[in-house]
Amino acid sequence: MSKTVFITGTSTGFGKLTAITLAKAGHTVLAGMRNTATSNAAVAAELNAIANIEVVDIDITSDTSVENAINNSVKKYGKIDVLVNNAAVSGFGLLEGYSLDQVRRMFDVNVFSVLRTYQAVLPHMRKAKQGLVINITSGASGHTLPFMIPYLSSKFVVESITEGLQDELASFGIENVSIQPGVYPTEMNNGSKAGIHADKADIVAEYGDEASDKFNALGAALFGKMAQFDMNPQTIADGILHLVNLQQGTRPLRFPLDAIAQGTDKEFIEARAAIKNKWLAAYSN
Repeated sequence: MSKTVFITGTSTGFGKLTAITLAKAGHTVLAGMRNTATSNAAVAAELNAIANIEVVDIDITSDTSVENAINNSVKKYGKIDVLVNNAAVSGFGLLEGYSLDQVRRMFDVNVFSVLRTYQAVLPHMRKAKQGLVINITSGASGHTLPFMIPYLSSKFVVESITEGLQDELASFGIENVSIQPGVYPTEMNNGSKAGIHADKADIVAEYGDEASDKFNALGAALFGKMAQFDMNPQTIADGILHLVNLQQGTRPLRFPLDAIAQGTDKEFIEARAAIKNKWLAAYSN
């Protein structure tokens, strides 16, 4: 059954691939991106030329822009069945090397944007008594690596939002799923898309070569694994299509898609769920 799907961050990477994949499968796709008349005009025209896709201008850091994009889409199409929160920004560097303003920028894009889209779409989904929200997080969003603390922290917040809302929205038939993608060769990771990085150069310098060497070794290991496992971004788009097509009530809370993890991500998810169940049982007595 064809669904109306709103996707954020469709100018590049997972978002663009997902828009095309879902549209080709017969779903109606509202492809959200900013700067559709300027820097993203070419990709906006490219996606608009594909059957079942309409590009929607949206700035996820603006309350008004998000509200207008969602409300106007519902007004035109009558509903939004699925929301995919894909838009995000990465960032690297020592935590002490981040100014608070940089961390705020990171959380505005990666966390508050998710809250904005939820608050805009939920009134419509609650009225319809059905809906699906898919949030793209990170393969490491349940734990933290050095030199990526603000980024991974922001993704863990989105994991928490997804999990908590699953219970809060259950009576309205609204499902929430987080996808843990791991490392893929998208614009977010190849350097072509600007990130939000540590900006206090004087602090970074005080850590010296040892920190730089550790950071470079971590990056080399991650990118080496990405090549070794031939990580294809289409995997994420296909995974989102799979979730969209699943029958309501059968979707998992977390959906890891990370070959590099070699199953450890699934073990982690299962262990976390088991511990939570024990905690709930202890508190319900």
